[in-house]
Amino acid sequence: MYTIILEKQVQKFLKKEQWQPIIKQFKEALKHLSLDPYENNLDIKRIINLPHVYRLRLWEYRFLYEIIDNKIIIDFFYAGPRWDVYNHLNNRRK
Repeated sequence: MYTIILEKQVQKFLKKEQWQPIIKQFKEALKHLSLDPYENNLDIKRIINLPHVYRLRLWEYRFLYEIIDNKIIIDFFYAGPRWDVYNHLNNRRK
């Protein structure tokens, strides 16, 4: 079973985003991911050119996370609307 870490930005996003369906769906996704982070029943895609980085899509929001297999950790490091998340990724690649 993998340990889930929510970085400060993701915690802040969830706290600000008081829309209950997205929070409920995110919690369900975390349960599935902690058992098998490579499960593809969820809307998950690997981010090209960033090893071990994936995105989880829920509604119009994206959650970015990294799988650290040797420590059995899933680290969610960024969340937000689609445009914001992909801008963040573009800045990270530079």
